Order: sequence, then C-alpha cells, then structure tokens
Amino acid sequence: MSKKNLIFLAIAILVVLFDQTTKAWILSSMGLHESYAVIDGFFNITSVRNPGAAFGFLAGAPPLFRAVFFIAVTVGAIVLILYYLKISKSDDYPLVLSLSFIFSGAAGNLIDRVRFGEVVDFLDVYIGNYHWPAFNVADSAITVGAVVMITVMFRRRKEANA
Repeated sequence: MSKKNLIFLAIAILVVLFDQTTKAWILSSMGLHESYAVIDGFFNITSVRNPGAAFGFLAGAPPLFRAVFFIAVTVGAIVLILYYLKISKSDDYPLVLSLSFIFSGAAGNLIDRVRFGEVVDFLDVYIGNYHWPAFNVADSAITVGAVVMITVMFRRRKEANA
C-alpha cells in the first residue's frame, strides 16, 4: 500500500472511531434532549437527533425519501473522494488530509443513517438564545476537510497565476 493511501486510511479509521465512540457515549449516557453545560453561556453537550442534513435540510421529508436520498448522496460522495485519492499525486499530502477528513465524516454520518435512520448530534454552541445547529465529530471532520481543500485550491490557483 502506498504511503498516501496508508495516511488516508489511518486518518479515516481514527476519525470514524472517534466519531462513533463519542456518539455511543452520548447514546448510552444521555436521554434525548438532555443537556450538560461545558462552558456556561457558550457550549453544551446536548443529545439530539437530526433526520435531515446540515441545518435540518430535508428533516421534514418522508423518511423513506430521506433515507434513500442521503445514503445515495453519501455513497456518491465517498466514491468521488476515493476517485480523487486515486488520481492525486503520491506526495499531495494536504489533499490527502482533506479527502480523509471529508471521507471519514461522511462515513461516520452514513453509519448513523444506516443504523438509526438519523444522525446523532451533541455539540451545541450558542450565545444567549442564538444556537448554532447541533453537530458531531463527523460534521467537524467534514468542515475541517473542506477548509483544508479550499485552502489548497486557492494556494494552487495563486501559484499558477504567479
């Protein structure tokens, strides 16, 4: 196995394990909508479920449609990520890092959708009465991966235009 693929796999396994472990802890130790303040007025651990996607997208759609749609989109994204990994240069580690984070986040939430029909969320950031939608480790991994990928793309564009 190439070094690039080994790095991708190691990161993906670690992130999925961390994501699923934190979700298992939430499911086993908290009731639905139960909440604990971590930083009063800013951050709680709150047990919630999201049948939709980011910001509750399609949360009100029929369950069968949601299941088929989200599983199909996630599997499609995973296939594209693996394709980009395959065609990427062997020393393109920032891209490999971003792909592994996005892949593992997608895989972590896919596991939830297959197991529960919804995603387990628990990280609740807020100021006063203004709450950011609850999220989880998988969502964080997708966000970090996307930021790294966008940064890489902007740097490459800048270098190509220089």
